[in-house]
Amino acid sequence: MSILIKNGHIVTGSDNYTGDIFIEGETISAIGTDLPVSATETIDATGLLVFPGAIDPHVHLEMPFMGTFSSDDYESGTRAALHGGTTTVIDFILQKQGNSLYDAYNEWSGRANNNAVGDYGFHMAVTDFNENTAREIRDLVEKEGITSFKIFMAYKGALMIDDKQMVGLMNEVKQQGGMVTVHATNGDMIDFLIAKHRAEGKMAPLYHYLSQPEVTEAEASERFAGIAGYTGCPGYIVHMTCEGALNAVRANNAKNQKVFAETCIQYLLLDASLYEKDFDGAKWVMSPPLREKKDQAALWAGINQGLVQVVATDHCPFKWEQKLMGKDDFSKIPNGHPAIEHRVELLYSEGVRKGKITLNKFVEVLSTNPAKIFGMHPRKGCIAPGSDADIVLFDPNYQHTLSVKTHHMNTDYSAYEGWELTGKVKTVLLRGKVAIDDNVCLLEKGYGRYIKRNKVSQMI
Repeated sequence: MSILIKNGHIVTGSDNYTGDIFIEGETISAIGTDLPVSATETIDATGLLVFPGAIDPHVHLEMPFMGTFSSDDYESGTRAALHGGTTTVIDFILQKQGNSLYDAYNEWSGRANNNAVGDYGFHMAVTDFNENTAREIRDLVEKEGITSFKIFMAYKGALMIDDKQMVGLMNEVKQQGGMVTVHATNGDMIDFLIAKHRAEGKMAPLYHYLSQPEVTEAEASERFAGIAGYTGCPGYIVHMTCEGALNAVRANNAKNQKVFAETCIQYLLLDASLYEKDFDGAKWVMSPPLREKKDQAALWAGINQGLVQVVATDHCPFKWEQKLMGKDDFSKIPNGHPAIEHRVELLYSEGVRKGKITLNKFVEVLSTNPAKIFGMHPRKGCIAPGSDADIVLFDPNYQHTLSVKTHHMNTDYSAYEGWELTGKVKTVLLRGKVAIDDNVCLLEKGYGRYIKRNKVSQMI
């Protein structure tokens, strides 16, 4: 099979031109104008943007959390991602305290293998770092291609590790050529505030937000960056939400240390006023919570300044009946919201169309940077000969409205209900096959492939 994409407006993290792309099998074979080739199928991309498939390095599919599971599994979640122009996701494996890392790897692989529609990789969340788990890290890097290891500075008793374990993990991961990523919030302070609000009978979703003030994230981000700098281990802060945390990274950069930052689409577009909608605010209960308008401005600026390298989703969806577990107590509301399908279109409509970022920056933070940081470039994240033919054809002028009635995520509400956007995914190719065409998925579950990743030290 071969495909010729003709006359597209090709956009990468650095380039912007009109041309043709010739695909043979799963990879890009040639790029140019008026290519002298004969293809099995020709796609006319006149008037369309053509860019590399987006990569979402922060998703939680079928994840056990707070007594339930996130509602998108690998089939529904990766299919919804493809509908939105995301061809590869990286999910988080969660080690159970007391168990090995490989126990968790085998559990998550069992969920994903032969079920994913789109391509996927894994981060390993280490919740119990000791001599035994330390010995597993080399094999996970060398044999399984898992090169990023997540820690939680919150959720004591389930996920949180202390600073001693953090230092030990960083030393081991650095030695093996990996990276440590972090949920950077001060768990002890948050637990104190949760208990305080509950004791005062303050149970509404608003108090989820008020239990995680900006200082809890800023302090933890600064502490993580300092420890990463001391150990020399590359670090990555997930789902950054606020100006205080951004300033911690800014100060860290002045010391020439390797700490990358990711924000998520919701923190650029939504704010904490949504928590004032009585229990309806539970739709946006996530950790860290939505912040203030001034934080949105800081994050947009951080993207343009190169301080924030990635825009992800932290896609962790729950159905409304699951959110109702916390109807009488905000601390029991499952944390997370659905976004995997809308990230690309939201960032284009609200970012590029409104002049907040350029087209090249759009591709950079959605695709190229995640591929480079997490060891998949140049296989993923670019349009180049030899790269996987993961390609999005995007209509920049198509007007549409986001709604639960039309999305493909396994949730019964939309966090963006009624949002009117300009710009829509029209066609998506995954490894040389048309995956999405005019809102129809043409791939079956099991087409998605596990992507082993290169050592981080070789990429950054």
